[in-house]
Amino acid sequence: MDPGKKFSAEALRKDYTLLREIMERFHPALYWYTSKDSMDHCFDKYYRAITDSMTRQEFGFSILAPVTTQVRCGHTSFNFPRGYNKRLQEHLQPSFPLFMKIWPDTMVLTFNLNKNDSILKRGTIITRINGYKEPQLADTLFQFMPTDGYSENVNYVRLSAAFPYYLRNIMGLEKSYEVGYIDSAGVEKTTPVPLFDPSTDSLASTYIRSRNKRIEPKEKHARRENIRSFEIDTTHTLAEMTVNSFGGGGRLPSFYRRSFRKLRKAGVPNLVIDLRLNGGGRVNNYTSLVRYIRNTPFKVADTAVAMHNGLGRYKRYFTDGWLNSLILFFTTGKKNDGNYHFRYWEKHFFSPHKKNLYTGQVFVLISGPTFSAGTLFAHTVKGQQNVLLIGEEAGGGAYGNSGILIPNVVLPETKMKVRMPLFRLVQYQAGAKDGRGVMPDIYVPPTVDNIRNDRDGKMDKVWEIINNSSKNR
Repeated sequence: MDPGKKFSAEALRKDYTLLREIMERFHPALYWYTSKDSMDHCFDKYYRAITDSMTRQEFGFSILAPVTTQVRCGHTSFNFPRGYNKRLQEHLQPSFPLFMKIWPDTMVLTFNLNKNDSILKRGTIITRINGYKEPQLADTLFQFMPTDGYSENVNYVRLSAAFPYYLRNIMGLEKSYEVGYIDSAGVEKTTPVPLFDPSTDSLASTYIRSRNKRIEPKEKHARRENIRSFEIDTTHTLAEMTVNSFGGGGRLPSFYRRSFRKLRKAGVPNLVIDLRLNGGGRVNNYTSLVRYIRNTPFKVADTAVAMHNGLGRYKRYFTDGWLNSLILFFTTGKKNDGNYHFRYWEKHFFSPHKKNLYTGQVFVLISGPTFSAGTLFAHTVKGQQNVLLIGEEAGGGAYGNSGILIPNVVLPETKMKVRMPLFRLVQYQAGAKDGRGVMPDIYVPPTVDNIRNDRDGKMDKVWEIINNSSKNR
């Protein structure tokens, strides 16, 4: 697909109008955090903004991104057609050269594509870019980046992973940038930074590709290990379980079974469950893990509702439209509130495992990318006496989110895709609907020193707690 191809304003309006119809009919959380009046104003505003032909990139970031972000649903976002994304991977574009770890009021350089730059090295504090300080940059870019409610920590992690990508697509590129930084003497200075041309440096181009695509090893075993891993330290003091996804590729139930059997036989007193990169997946894969940790019965949701029990004439615009329509029909029932409820997730209680229930100290590591089913897990075990959540605010909403079925809507004119969750969940024993993510019990933010020294501050905190506990016995 040609990235430079333009679509007429008429074609773009057709796609946009169809998308609005589908969102207003099927999106279960369209007005959860945004009032109908505000959402209508947003829809109208961006319809009027389609005044001329646009490329897919322009349509995506100028129209679809701000509209989907306005919903404040982290499962609602746009994407390009598969062939378009593949073309972009094969033909890299010029780029802002600095990758940075970003959090409120702080930007620290992690990688510079201009390898001959003798000034801006890893660990350098960046103070501004073309006059924009971090809060101004975040405020601008976050308007085009979807979140669950007001849990914006995930967007800091997204910027940290791909700041040049967001800067180019949202704010555009410059031939040169004026970058402010703190030198070794603690003095703020500025330096010009030229635009990076990927055609001049194959090594840097490889780095950009690695940051822009999901890692998918060819070997099945390697692919599974990338999803999950388990290791007990040589002193049998601590076991580390990493679960990067609750998706279907990791044979997770059998992995849990083997891991917790080993824990019981080895008598390991401390367990880390690292969910910092867990963006969610299958509900059954998170409930299976909870049953080894939580010591009381639990449900997935207090409510799980859809707007309709089928997709009707719109099913042809959804990926797997017939299948998703059938699932809605056979799994939901209408209640007095006018919504269609997924009765199984609202009524079924899961019980703890008896033989391999882990009763030692559990540290659950969370961060912005902890999302969807990852957030459901964190919420479900939070507050138990032997469980501590350590890290940063999770990206998924603590009160609930939209998910379970999340097909794409494929717009017929441009073939652009928009993720469309079909169920809205209020979590079991949910607290206030304040739009925030699951909060850690112990907050451990990024630090400049940890980035410079490549240290894992969250794991350092775990070992500090374990060592202090040993001293106090």
